[in-house]
Amino acid sequence: MKWRNRRKSTNVEDRRGMSSGRNSGGGLNPMLIGLLLKLVTSKKGLLIVGVVVAIMYFTGNNPLNFLTGNTSNQIQNTTYKGTAKENELAEFSNQVLRDTEDVWNGLLSNYQEPKLVLFTNAVSSACGSASSATGPFYCPGDNKIYIDLSFFDEMARKLNAPGDFAQAYVIAHEVGHHIQNLTGISRKVQSMRGKISKTEYNKLSVMLELQADFYAGVWAHHSQRNNLILDDNDLQEALNAANAIGDDRLQKKSTGRVVPDSFTHGTSAQRMRWFKKGFDTGDINQGDTFNAKTL
Repeated sequence: MKWRNRRKSTNVEDRRGMSSGRNSGGGLNPMLIGLLLKLVTSKKGLLIVGVVVAIMYFTGNNPLNFLTGNTSNQIQNTTYKGTAKENELAEFSNQVLRDTEDVWNGLLSNYQEPKLVLFTNAVSSACGSASSATGPFYCPGDNKIYIDLSFFDEMARKLNAPGDFAQAYVIAHEVGHHIQNLTGISRKVQSMRGKISKTEYNKLSVMLELQADFYAGVWAHHSQRNNLILDDNDLQEALNAANAIGDDRLQKKSTGRVVPDSFTHGTSAQRMRWFKKGFDTGDINQGDTFNAKTL
C-alpha cells in the first residue's frame, strides 16, 4: 500500500503508555493548582472550581487547556518511546485516517471527522473502559476510534491476516461505524435492544457490521481512484482479513462448532462480499444491508 510521505491527520490522540484512568492527560499541574487555590477564597471562585474539576473528571483533559483556550485536536505523548515498528504503525494509522477524511469529506456533506486514539494495554472512553483484548472499537459517545497497535500483530500471527492494507481495512471499518453514528443508523439499531429477541437483535448487529465493511470498501474504491494507493495483492489482503474475522470462522476455531443465531458480525463470506461490493461500486447508496434480499 502506498501510504508514505502524505499529509497527516490532525485528529490523532497518541495515548500510548498513558494510564487508562479518566484523567489520562497527567493530572493537575502546578499552574492549575495555584489558580484553584486563588479561586477557592470566594463563593464565585468555588463555583468555578466545581466546573473546572467536572471538566477534568468527565473529559480526562487538563482543565487549564479550557481556561487558556488551548483545545488542540491532538494529544501527543512526548515521553513514550515505542519500538521502530510500533512507531511506524502509528504513522501508518495516521496516514490511513487522513485518507478516510479526504474520501468521506468528498462524499458526505458536513462530514464530521472522528478522532483516532492510539493506546497501550487499556483505555477509558465515553463508552467505558476497555483492554487490548477488546480489539479496535468505535465509541459513539465521543466519536473516537480506539486501537492498540498490538492488534495488528495479533492479526498477522493469530488470524493469519497480515499486510498493511488488511490493517487499513480495520481502520476504515471503524470509520464506517462513525458514519453510521452520524446518519443515525447506529441509534436505530441500539433502540431495538430489549424490544426484540436476542436472536433478532443479533441479526440487526450483523447488518450493522456488514454495512461498516461496505463503507470500508467504498473508501478503498475512492482512495484507489484518487491516489492509486493499492499495490499488487493489497485487495486480497483486505479480503483475507474480512474472511479471518467472520463469526463462523472464529467460532469454529475457538469452540469447534458454529452457532448462526449468535452471530453478531457476519460470516466470512458475507464480510468479504460486502467489502468487495463497496470496493467495486464506490456507491454509498448500494450499502443498505438492512433491506437487502440476501446478505
